[in-house]
Amino acid sequence: MSTHSGVKQHDTTFRVMQTITDHIIEHFIDENRNEVTVYPEERQQAVTTLISQRGRMSVADLSDTFGVTTETVRRDLALLERLGHIRRVHGGAVPAGSLTVTEPGMTERDHTRAEQKDRIAKRAATYLPPSGGSVLFDAGTTTGRIIPELPSDLDLTVITNSVPIAARLAGLNSVTLHMLGGRVRGITQAAVGEEALRILDVLRVDVAFIGTNALSVGHGLSTPDTEEAAVKRAMVRCANHVVVVADSSKVGREHLVSFAPIHSVDILVTDADISSADRAHFHDQGIEVVIA
Repeated sequence: MSTHSGVKQHDTTFRVMQTITDHIIEHFIDENRNEVTVYPEERQQAVTTLISQRGRMSVADLSDTFGVTTETVRRDLALLERLGHIRRVHGGAVPAGSLTVTEPGMTERDHTRAEQKDRIAKRAATYLPPSGGSVLFDAGTTTGRIIPELPSDLDLTVITNSVPIAARLAGLNSVTLHMLGGRVRGITQAAVGEEALRILDVLRVDVAFIGTNALSVGHGLSTPDTEEAAVKRAMVRCANHVVVVADSSKVGREHLVSFAPIHSVDILVTDADISSADRAHFHDQGIEVVIA
């Protein structure tokens, strides 16, 4: 079986889903290309586990992994969705709890996948405009990591709604800093509201570095909070070039409020754990996917 499913041997079994009664034997190909016989309920449990581990799996990838037709995969996903184990999305499936309305705090997010975020930020900094250009930094733990990567001799006009980012930029002689006003959300330390939106409405910047809680082809870029979504939406609209920085755990997930369609992104900087199927989907939308 595939290493992605955590199944190593022919005799490995899974907890049987009691609601599944179909015991027709199907075939499945392991990592050494040996034919292995498994029951549908074993495959379906493995599908659930794999989707939970990866965050998102496409129908095509599941078909290749388990050696069954795409029609069989779709039937499996339909059943698993009815049982509440997964949720189907465009072209595949995500864990049942992936449509999120809650937000972790800054400290928790800052320590989550920190190494990947550091690499993403370093690579994202290569997309800064030339000296004299303008940059918009969205609030976020990944966008904030770009700040130490700013060259000391690069003169930039920077706009941000992030209190921590503004604090780090305030002492840089090469940066002309503009802090967006408004109400500051404690959980993200980001300014939101009408004051921030009014300023963004009249701006045009060279590059916007945007963070997101989730991104998918169907739901675009999304976040749990409506006010934060409004500011992010305005940031995307006022930028000539949109660079999204997001580790692969965000890919295929969907949060409550979509703030930009996926085709509004010029570059996605992410890590190597993004699936080939997701890369292909984003490429089809005209997005350059950069692996950090």
